[in-house]
Amino acid sequence: MPLRLPDRLPAIELLKHENIFVMDTTRAHSQDIRPLRIVILNLMPLKVTTETDLIRLLSNTPLQLDISFMKLRSHTPKNTPIEHMMMFYRDFDSMRHEKFDGMIVTGAPVETMDYEQVSYWPEISDIFTWARTHVTSTLYICWAAQAGLYQYYGIPKYGLPKKMFGIFTQNILEPQLPIFRGFDDTFMMPHSRHSEVRRADILAHSELKLIADSPVSGVSIVMARGGREFYITGHMEYAPGTLDAEYRRDKGIRNDVELPRNYYRNDDPSLPPVVSWRAHANLFYSNWINYYVYQETPYNINDIS
Repeated sequence: MPLRLPDRLPAIELLKHENIFVMDTTRAHSQDIRPLRIVILNLMPLKVTTETDLIRLLSNTPLQLDISFMKLRSHTPKNTPIEHMMMFYRDFDSMRHEKFDGMIVTGAPVETMDYEQVSYWPEISDIFTWARTHVTSTLYICWAAQAGLYQYYGIPKYGLPKKMFGIFTQNILEPQLPIFRGFDDTFMMPHSRHSEVRRADILAHSELKLIADSPVSGVSIVMARGGREFYITGHMEYAPGTLDAEYRRDKGIRNDVELPRNYYRNDDPSLPPVVSWRAHANLFYSNWINYYVYQETPYNINDIS
């Protein structure tokens, strides 16, 4: 089944070239079934890139998805044209009375700051509280994962001596969970962050379940409320060239930039990266949609609580 997307969203044409079946809002009006409503709060600087990365993963499901994009009233992005934001995004205030089957909250380039120092923290905190009563299941990614764990459970974050940067092997700790259906014993996940949450803090909290981790990159995926919340410390959604672009950008402005680990063929940045995470990323998102969104959401979306 196709994804239903806003008319003229740039990701539509990009994904059509990858043979992904997408359908704009105009065409979708002829469909007589209720699509699952997914809202994406996109806090990443390059909005179109993140939109495309996430939509690519959400496309691998036979279910029809109605995807909306949320933005913050208290923050104006600097790297995305205002016309794009006005056309495809809506303020949280205009959406707070709506309900959604699933939600994705992305990372943000503010992880070295204390949460309360982030200019839009009050609005983010309000959205997190709202999600618990207006969304069936939510994925929190990277900084959003740390922020959600802090907001709901008081889990602190810790600065790292150097950036966790590369592709790292993850161990599955709860293989019986539907979110890991079809997974191998281990899987790869991209990481790009300057801070972490620690295993001991997660294990000490009875409401949290650590379901995947790594001896190198640490806590990987935490589940709460029976799958109504997933906290992912890495970036399963990253496209093959994302870490390469980040490495080359940072190398031009800082002198402490290291090669992303386990990424370039033979650790040679002149060679293309070895893509080792995409299959499990697609499977993870498909499992989330099927087992934690579709099978858990009520037929009448207004019954979500």
